[in-house]
Amino acid sequence: MVTTLRAALSVLLLAGFYLVAAGFVAGLVWLTVRAFDLGIGSAAGKLALVAVVVVVALVRALWRVARAKPGPEPGVEVAPAAAPELWATVRELADVASTRVPDEIRLVPEVNAAVAEDARLLGLVGGRRRLYLGVPLLQALDVAQLRSVLAHELGHYSRNHTRLGAVAYRGRAVILTTVGQLSGVAGWLLRGYARLYLVVSASVSRRQELEADELSVRVAGRAVAQATLREVPVVDAAWSFYTSAYLAEGWESGLAPTARGFFGGFGELLAARGDELARVRAEAPPQEQSVWDSHPSVAARVAAMERMPSAELPRDTRPATALVPGFADAATAVAEVAVQFGDRERLEWDDLTARSLGTAEQRTADSVYRAAARVAGVGRATLGTVLDLVSDGRGDVLARELGFGATPHDGEGHPLAGTLTVVVRAAAVQGGAARWRHSWSGPAVLVGRDGARFPVDEIVDTALRPGSAPSVRTGLLTLGLDPDAVGQVGERATAHGAEVLGGIANMQVAKVQHDVVVLDNGLLLVRCPKKTEGGKHRIAALLRSAPLVELAAQHRFLPYEEVASAEVLRHTPVRVAFTLRDGTTLELKELWTGERLTKNSHEVLVGVAQHLAPVGAVAG
Repeated sequence: MVTTLRAALSVLLLAGFYLVAAGFVAGLVWLTVRAFDLGIGSAAGKLALVAVVVVVALVRALWRVARAKPGPEPGVEVAPAAAPELWATVRELADVASTRVPDEIRLVPEVNAAVAEDARLLGLVGGRRRLYLGVPLLQALDVAQLRSVLAHELGHYSRNHTRLGAVAYRGRAVILTTVGQLSGVAGWLLRGYARLYLVVSASVSRRQELEADELSVRVAGRAVAQATLREVPVVDAAWSFYTSAYLAEGWESGLAPTARGFFGGFGELLAARGDELARVRAEAPPQEQSVWDSHPSVAARVAAMERMPSAELPRDTRPATALVPGFADAATAVAEVAVQFGDRERLEWDDLTARSLGTAEQRTADSVYRAAARVAGVGRATLGTVLDLVSDGRGDVLARELGFGATPHDGEGHPLAGTLTVVVRAAAVQGGAARWRHSWSGPAVLVGRDGARFPVDEIVDTALRPGSAPSVRTGLLTLGLDPDAVGQVGERATAHGAEVLGGIANMQVAKVQHDVVVLDNGLLLVRCPKKTEGGKHRIAALLRSAPLVELAAQHRFLPYEEVASAEVLRHTPVRVAFTLRDGTTLELKELWTGERLTKNSHEVLVGVAQHLAPVGAVAG
């Protein structure tokens, strides 16, 4: 009853947003009329303009949301004939929950499970029901844990939690779209109301999660339900590690695993990293929670389960995938449908790891080769060029050219040690003397032609000693690597591996307005309209539209390595000048009315310029 009342309050608040907006406009109209009556024409015009802006923003938001067509259903449907035991389990649990069985079960590419219902007439009439099960979740859970998850999701149906889902979703979309277009007093007022609505709806959602947990405990047992809750963050962390450590490097370089290997690799990782996952599992459940969260913290839910009626059942420890015969084929179908492979080259994991690591390290090595070429005064540098510079005592110059700013020294902690390690590894792969060996249990290993570990550390230790170039060359030739035959491949730096540090909208760059995105390896300069309002949202939308590598290819990208020096001409609003290696100067000037992606974006840009300033220069 409490949750139902809270849900009703949430819907009333949603309706109240429109009433508040209408009341605000009505007040502005009344003030406009009064201003005209009092002969204050200028004030009346401004009030009328604000009223029009609010009305236009609200109508545009309603129009956009009303016209928005639902996209295709995610993932792949699992028919009853394809997974009879899964469907039998769902029917059994639906009967226990006294609720209608879902019309569809769909496998999706997420560490999640969810339910939805196409309800009509503000939730008074039920509609088609869908149950979504994440492939990675099925790979990590056992059958008993899956029953706990299914019971929780069906609990949402039994309590009618899904009836108002579509209304609430569209309402949030209208509210957020409207307030995103407004500034000034109108924006402040409606944003405040929007925050109130979101806090209340989040509170309702948290209560609904606890209600759904009651069925999970009753059906699966307290111990299993609690263990399942604690397992989901572990699986989520493992999936994040998998995507960042195994997928991301190749993905950015236009490489991807096969559709079968996409989820298959995650299964291999789970099997190979059992000890690591056990350590994560042993940690206390997450306790973080804010008023904006739609779910209570795991710790709060686990504690609440102690007070819920529990069943005592034998645990079915079969893998959850056992309920979906031919699971590998089903997961492959999900990957084909749900993963945006694009035109990426699909490879088996051994080849993918070798290619992706080799490509990424060659890009890093290329930046060193380009710096070495400038120091040595040659057109294109090789591994031999780098070895000679370090051997001849010019490593300090190379370090400064690379932006290290420290003087190299012999012994442990040499500033060029890590850089030279990457260069030697990339050269060994480029020259065919070594190859990256894939591993699920740990980092990939660089092995030579004989299959043994390639002696990179020994080579680097020797190369850092003065006068060592001749002996290092001899050793490399023995390993099948000619240092003068391998070297620079890329002509200029790219945005691969870049991270966003900040952004400033409507900066004047060579007297033309640009949105400037500050990356950790360069500046992304995107021409923009002269209208400064909404610049922050424009930059955010740009960054969501495509990967940074693609954006850098579509627009102007200025790598920091192409900057010879920089100067801060003014701090507020920011004005900096970059002198490029070709002798040209690029000045960036922030407008007083420009918007920033983050509050400290101007400080980030100043910090970049100060880092690139000549040694001893004083910032303006």
